[in-house]
Amino acid sequence: MKHEKALNKLKTAKGQLEATIKMVEEERYCIDISKQLLATISLLKNAHVDILKKHIETCLKEAITSQNQQEINIKLEELEEVIRYLNKTY
Repeated sequence: MKHEKALNKLKTAKGQLEATIKMVEEERYCIDISKQLLATISLLKNAHVDILKKHIETCLKEAITSQNQQEINIKLEELEEVIRYLNKTY
């Protein structure tokens, strides 16, 4: 599977988020909830890096290898869009 590492991290984050929801419902200590949220966010960020890395290693590399300038430009514009969005969220 192309995104196995990222998928494993996302599934772990899903479990952590479910646990965090339960902690909130049980009115657990705020700092404990915060730590759980930060751990989940970290996993999501790492999964995102894995996805982008795979994109560069496969889709972008294939476009460059094809020497199709239009395809290369599309892939570079896509990456540029993600980087612009990253600047807003991190």
